[in-house]
Amino acid sequence: MTILPLRKLFAAAVLAACLPFAPHVASAAPAANLPDFTDLVDKVGPSVVNIRTTTRVSSVQRGLPPGVDNGDMSEFFRRFFGIPLPQGPQGQVPRGGQQGDQDQPTPDNGGNDPEQSSGVGSGFILSSDGYVMTNAHVIDDADTIYVTLTDKREFKAKLIGVDERTDVAVVKIQASNLPAVTIGDSRKLRVGEWVVAIGSPFGLENTVTAGIVSAKGRDTGDYLPFIQTDVAVNPGNSGGPLINMQGEVIGINSQIYSRTGGFMGISFAIPIDEAMRVADQLERSGKVTRGRIAVAIGEVTKDVADSLGLPKAQGALVSSVEPGGPADKAGVQPGDIITKFNGQSVDAATDLPRMVGDTKPGTKATITVWRKGQTRELPITIAEMQTEKSAKGDLKKAPEPKPRASNVLGLSVAEIPADQLAQLKIKGGVLVDSVDGPAARAGLQKGDIILRVGDTDITGVKQFQEVTSRLDPQKMVAVLVRRGDNTQFVPVRPHSPAQK
Repeated sequence: MTILPLRKLFAAAVLAACLPFAPHVASAAPAANLPDFTDLVDKVGPSVVNIRTTTRVSSVQRGLPPGVDNGDMSEFFRRFFGIPLPQGPQGQVPRGGQQGDQDQPTPDNGGNDPEQSSGVGSGFILSSDGYVMTNAHVIDDADTIYVTLTDKREFKAKLIGVDERTDVAVVKIQASNLPAVTIGDSRKLRVGEWVVAIGSPFGLENTVTAGIVSAKGRDTGDYLPFIQTDVAVNPGNSGGPLINMQGEVIGINSQIYSRTGGFMGISFAIPIDEAMRVADQLERSGKVTRGRIAVAIGEVTKDVADSLGLPKAQGALVSSVEPGGPADKAGVQPGDIITKFNGQSVDAATDLPRMVGDTKPGTKATITVWRKGQTRELPITIAEMQTEKSAKGDLKKAPEPKPRASNVLGLSVAEIPADQLAQLKIKGGVLVDSVDGPAARAGLQKGDIILRVGDTDITGVKQFQEVTSRLDPQKMVAVLVRRGDNTQFVPVRPHSPAQK
């Protein structure tokens, strides 16, 4: 079976040798287009630094034989037992940079507790006077931060500020005339473009890897959308720069997708535009101030969009509104779909927190919502984001429901007692007493509150029955459901009266 391909390969070689010279030149042409990264590395390399962090560990917590450190023991347990190093007496375990890079303990500096290396990462010089950018997780919980330049000079760094939401941190070293990077524009980045990463994977300083941008705006559930590449990024690369072919930094290498702890072909970088906005605030005040409108949101699925008459599945579905918050004062309601913020389209639910967060508190803005088949413009004043409040206690249970009735949605519902309406701060609705058929398949549960069916607000059991009796069994209907503090649309397809 292998002879045929070899024969074909030999015949192709003979034929190519007999052809005129021009095709040979054409086949060699693509080689001339291969990128050369040498000048780029010469330009940016000196601006990339190694960052290592230490923490103070008391002697009783170490508890290891002389000459044996946590890194050695961790490797021993991993190789021979396939488990991490057991916790010490104080519940501490060895820590590393991105996935546990470790060095030898730093000798005791005269204090009672020596410094234990806790992580290794990368960073890059923002300005000639010593500001350095890295990832927040690189310097997380560090007692001391050391920055090592390519000329082997090492400095103890001062932490300027950390923003865990974007995973950006800025530190400062006492040095001058440092080689700063050139900041690019990540918005101009194109999928398929060549990019380079420089960093300290596994503690190996100034390691260069290259690849292409494989996706932009990749949503991984974090606050920011990421630049996805196939550049080899490993533990220790965190905080290092992602560089375009012009030698400009267009991202910070932050995460990898891996099932083994090593590179598997996908890595993620924070867009430099977003990171610089954060860095500027950290340098000015040591913290990041963000706006908020006080709503909980979710994705808009195609089924929900179709059932509500929304042209396409986009925007952010409001599941709850904080009483007295900016959105509440602006008239936003649970079940609204926010399609624009200040005239800018909200394509996905994750776009809205970034848009609002980048808006200065106190700014007057406009949000566009889709409600009952119509678009509405609501003026709103942005508030400042604060620490999350503790979860509210469970609402008082309602008394036994009174009258109930079944319908084509497979729901038995009852009136909501007046005291519960007041407690929930809602004007109407019905309480789900039992679920069957279409509603059960859609995920509705006993105790849910039905606030709206399609574009019709529900006021009570009788009116609910009238509304559902007119539903078309051939069309999906969006049912606005409140469960606890959250409100969301649930698409349900009614059954015909003849069905059971």
